[in-house]
Amino acid sequence: MKKVLLMGAVAVFSAVSAQMEQGSWVISGKTGIEFNAVNTKYETEGLSFDGAKVNTLNITPSAGYFAVDNLAIGVDLGYTSTKTTFNNDQLGINFEDETSLFTVMPNATYYFIPDSVVRPYLGAGIGYGSLTSADFYNEGNTTKGGLLLGAKGGMVYLLNNKIGIDFGVGYNSFTTKETVEGTEIKTIANGFGVNAGFSLFLNGNKVKKEKK
Repeated sequence: MKKVLLMGAVAVFSAVSAQMEQGSWVISGKTGIEFNAVNTKYETEGLSFDGAKVNTLNITPSAGYFAVDNLAIGVDLGYTSTKTTFNNDQLGINFEDETSLFTVMPNATYYFIPDSVVRPYLGAGIGYGSLTSADFYNEGNTTKGGLLLGAKGGMVYLLNNKIGIDFGVGYNSFTTKETVEGTEIKTIANGFGVNAGFSLFLNGNKVKKEKK
């Protein structure tokens, strides 16, 4: 009986220990449906105004390569679509618009507690975002690009040696600049979200051996 339990423990250990070694890959897709609170701030000529608070739907597929054990270098692609109602008596602005944001963010993610079925992780990156939204100055749509900073954390629960359930939180800061009637306006959008998805781990070293 002890031998059976020992063999089972070794099998589980082997299943989870080969997933985040150097040369492996991780592919994941996450969706945040709620608990995404976004605070927008407008700054111009030394003045600062608070904007709308919204809830958003976002999809974030990503891929990473383990350059060393437990450290994946990769890229996150993001798409966010939201409908916002903005009522601000201070600015005298009342409008409703739809926005979409596409982002590309290279990043690094480190996974903790090797050889465990539960792997906490932390990551950070810097990238580029393209925002399409309503232009209430010209009564049309406008597209603006800007700097994107991001940080994330969470945990992956491994179902087997290839698939894990990913629960995480993320923070992004997106900054754009534009000139309206000779005045430069900088827009800073800070977002915090909770998301969930699946992660697929591919052992690159084993794939190479099988090809040989």
